[in-house]
Amino acid sequence: MLDTILQYLRTPLIVLSGTPVTTLTILVALFILLCSRIAAALIGRSVERILEARGLDKGLRFAVGKITRYIVIIIGAFVALNTMGVDTSAVMAGGAVLLVGIGFGLQKLAENFISGLLVLIERPIHKGDFIDAGGVLGIVDDIGLRATRVISRDGVTVIVPNASLMSQNVVNYSAPTHSRRIWLRLGVAYGTDLELAKQLMIELADSEPRIAGDPAPEVRCTAFKDSSIELALVCWIREAQDDLVVISNLNFAIDKVFKKHGIVMPFPQVDVHMPRASA
Repeated sequence: MLDTILQYLRTPLIVLSGTPVTTLTILVALFILLCSRIAAALIGRSVERILEARGLDKGLRFAVGKITRYIVIIIGAFVALNTMGVDTSAVMAGGAVLLVGIGFGLQKLAENFISGLLVLIERPIHKGDFIDAGGVLGIVDDIGLRATRVISRDGVTVIVPNASLMSQNVVNYSAPTHSRRIWLRLGVAYGTDLELAKQLMIELADSEPRIAGDPAPEVRCTAFKDSSIELALVCWIREAQDDLVVISNLNFAIDKVFKKHGIVMPFPQVDVHMPRASA
């Protein structure tokens, strides 16, 4: 029974470069690919741990670990092809021809692939960064060779092509620091005690835990408009992604404290004069 199975596994299916390809060699090649995937994950994780022990930042560890995994998988693929008797030099020559074809027929795919390598090497963004990529605000979850996965504020996964990251304006709110300056603009009625309004707004900013104390919050008078005097509360928050929460908290608090102290935030007013009809 065993001899029959071995004879079946060793029966040549095709011949490549003078080497017969059997079911057994195909199974061995698949096993090598599987082992290379496992080895790539283990080696990549080990490299990240070594870099972490040396105190390197998270983004660099992720990029080096990712590139290491790709290299191990490619080596495993070449070993598997050699096991099957495939001439790897011919594969490389065919790959060169394929790249030319990609350049003409699959330009976007090639562009995204090359951009992915540049993103991993240059590291303009890192895993965990809070970015704005073409209107998509979210946290970078993974950087692949074709696209980058971003988790938006609504918890939705957005796939951003790597070419967009390299060719369009991308705002990285996590570099060089996670802090961010926000402006909260509001209008108060003419005749308002501006010093009182300023004091109240700064006190509210100081009481918000997400707002940094250095630089200290400040209030600026930015414009005299038709119906109001425009004030702006300028402050720094520790985490850029908390801007909506902080602004909402301040809006609720300012509305409450202004009502308590009789400070009016007027709405636009328009005077309409109706001419009298001539007799």
